[in-house]
Amino acid sequence: HFGHCEEFALFEVDEESKEIINQEYIGSPPHQPGILPGWLKEQGATVIISGGMGMRAQSMFNQHGIQVIVGSPVGEPKVIAAAYLNGTLETGANICDH
Repeated sequence: HFGHCEEFALFEVDEESKEIINQEYIGSPPHQPGILPGWLKEQGATVIISGGMGMRAQSMFNQHGIQVIVGSPVGEPKVIAAAYLNGTLETGANICDH
């Protein structure tokens, strides 16, 4: 469940060169419905890549100007982020059932 993630991998990227400049793992705030979109926006997030996420959560991220990509494969966050930057990230079905 996306809302119960214990930590998030945040990447600072150079959009022109499509390279990862910095990587940081941060623990999530205490769980409260609807808190993550605003909190992640404050952390500088502009894109969220997830295996699955409910439509309500996706809508809240979009309202904060954050693009949501679901159906990401399981893997090393840096590898997934690099594939996204290079346009080679292959996504599948949204694994969230609500």
